Amino acid sequence: MVNQSPKLAPKMLEMLVCPFTKTRLEWSKDKSELISYAARLAFPIRNNVPLLILDEARQLSDDERRNPNQK
Repeated sequence: MVNQSPKLAPKMLEMLVCPFTKTRLEWSKDKSELISYAARLAFPIRNNVPLLILDEARQLSDDERRNPNQK
């Protein structure tokens, strides 16, 4: 079985926010997770469905915590 990137519509991604901080979510590099840098959490995407619940989220490591879009 080949692991394919999720197929979330760009418009859907624009509407999704972190359920805890209400801030923007960003794709992970491999597009398997949605990242909330404000909450320091990564939410998985399974079967093209983002799982935006704390039980499914993982804590970001120290290396991941810095938002690559920040200077």
